[in-house]
Amino acid sequence: MSTLGSLTHRLYSGEVSYDFVGRRRRWYAASVAIVIIALVGLFGRGLNLGIEFRGGSEFRVPGTTASVEDARTAAQAAGIADPIVTEVGQGTLRIQTPALTPKESAAFTEKLAADLGVAVADIGVQLVGPSWGAEITERALQGLVAFLVLVAIFLSFYFEWRLAIAALVALLHDLVITIGIYALTGFEVTPATVIGVLTILGFSLYDTVVVFDKVKENTRNITSGNRATYSEAANLALNQTLVRSINTSV
Repeated sequence: MSTLGSLTHRLYSGEVSYDFVGRRRRWYAASVAIVIIALVGLFGRGLNLGIEFRGGSEFRVPGTTASVEDARTAAQAAGIADPIVTEVGQGTLRIQTPALTPKESAAFTEKLAADLGVAVADIGVQLVGPSWGAEITERALQGLVAFLVLVAIFLSFYFEWRLAIAALVALLHDLVITIGIYALTGFEVTPATVIGVLTILGFSLYDTVVVFDKVKENTRNITSGNRATYSEAANLALNQTLVRSINTSV
């Protein structure tokens, strides 16, 4: 049996156990500290919204030997004060600018082609309005609210209303931390980010339900015997699902 398999078996049987419940204040303190840091990043630094949310123009220049700095200099020479230039592939540069009119976009494309040594027809141009990203966000929020309401109803019937509240708090906890990481690191928020966050919430809920179900199983007949207290049975459930929770989180 592998080391991990042996550890999993010993955790499940109770041979090895970490007192999560007994040290819950330590975990609460760590969680609160992480959430505060995430909130400082979110409300202090703010999110780096992608072009889909703030609106603007995007130009992709393939097959060029020019560097990011060369492209930035070319964009500034064409009148763009603060272009965002990134390398998105082998020999492909992405240049993001504020919103341009079709005429301005055409002139800018010609200037880029001349300065970076590519054909005008090879440069991909995308003009994006902020309403598109706003619509995606609105629909995602509507879906999230509906999802949370259904989750709360299901958990209230399957477990109890207090566990439903705990599950929603866990979802909010993971959401705030994820968004806070984006703010602190400056990661660009795109529609793919919205999908990723919703995916994280799905995994978070899955892990919560697995843990709660094990707690329910371990404490089902807790009042009929004196072998263990509720806290001990709940702590055993946490240890039994620990490896699964780690795998889910990863």
